[in-house]
Amino acid sequence: MKFQFKNIIALLSVFLVLTSCSNDDEVVNKESIGSIKLEFDQIYNDANFAANTPYTNSNGEVIKVTKAKYIVSNVQLTKEDGSIYTVPKSESYFLIDELTPATTLVQIPNIPVGNYTKVTFGIGVDEEQFNLGATGQGNFLEIAQTAGMMWSWSAGYKFVAFEGTFTSTTVISDTQFKVHTGKTGDNYNYTAVTLDLPDNALVRENIVPQVHIMTDLSQLIDGTNKINLSEQATIMGGNKLALITANISNMFEVHHVHND
Repeated sequence: MKFQFKNIIALLSVFLVLTSCSNDDEVVNKESIGSIKLEFDQIYNDANFAANTPYTNSNGEVIKVTKAKYIVSNVQLTKEDGSIYTVPKSESYFLIDELTPATTLVQIPNIPVGNYTKVTFGIGVDEEQFNLGATGQGNFLEIAQTAGMMWSWSAGYKFVAFEGTFTSTTVISDTQFKVHTGKTGDNYNYTAVTLDLPDNALVRENIVPQVHIMTDLSQLIDGTNKINLSEQATIMGGNKLALITANISNMFEVHHVHND
């Protein structure tokens, strides 16, 4: 019995070593391609976001949001070796609309297999793309127009549309507010965001990682720069828009990565 028991232990040890070596020495065909999903999950401070729900900001204003839309563009993925894959621009413009759940999960195909550690994306349509003119926008121009995410072609895209009503100690009845970012005068207000992934996104032919990104909508007007809607309820330009644009970089955080 002792001999048999020792043999069993020895066989188990060999199996565990081989399994460990197999996991550590995974062979990845670098010429293969896969896909990745980016999930944009809207929150408000520490709570799940819900439309027409009262939220109190640090100014004591109670807001109810009826519209929360933004454009995600120019996605780049950084591998653990530091190399960067840039998604072709023609495939890299997405409209995120919290009230249309299907838009909050973006799947991007034709990603080279590998282990990715960072994701970078823009909020808005970059100036180089806009300067291609209406015919250079592909089908995204129609998508943006249908969603109300353009002021006009000459004025350009709305990068973020954040609207609703609010009350405060000085504004007793529900009053409409509108916050739109985009090109204003000489300020283009396009913002790029780079996020570290807490775990590598393992893009494989048979694995489609899903990167769960939390978007804290409160940061737009109640982030590093505090915006008092009681002073100005419609913001589409001026000094306050620059402050809101600066807040955008702190809106996003990767919560986790699924490698299923």
